[in-house]
Amino acid sequence: MKIRVGFGYDVHALVPDRELWLGGVRIAHEKGLLGHSDADVLIHAICDALLGAADMRDIGFHFPDTAAQYAGIDSKVLLRETMRLLREGGYELGNIDATVAAERPKLNPHIPEMKRVLAAVLQVDEGDISIKATTTEKLGFTGRQEGIAAYATVLIQK
Repeated sequence: MKIRVGFGYDVHALVPDRELWLGGVRIAHEKGLLGHSDADVLIHAICDALLGAADMRDIGFHFPDTAAQYAGIDSKVLLRETMRLLREGGYELGNIDATVAAERPKLNPHIPEMKRVLAAVLQVDEGDISIKATTTEKLGFTGRQEGIAAYATVLIQK
């Protein structure tokens, strides 16, 4: 068995007049994340971690923000396609450990639903997905509520 680890990071700016999507879940908030797709930073970080672990480049390579077909796309579609690529390469997910950094909104109440949604998309057990939420103690762009960042580490096996 071959075991590989991957790391992903993503950030998007918070702006008015956009829906906020995190972990495939719509969260009520006065601002949403700006991006070519739905700008789900958590899913994007997970995609990058998975692709990196399998040495398959990154999310921008597979789903470029210059391609019209990805404009406004639901990031769950990108995650499903990423997992399909990995499975075609003979890989299976071991686990995900992810952290979302946001001052607001409070994310802890949404984590169980995020885990359910992501597990369904990836076709894995919810217990294979860990999601944590943190603030940056009002420091930096996340602390000033200018954006949200997400980090993900994954283990895959062949």
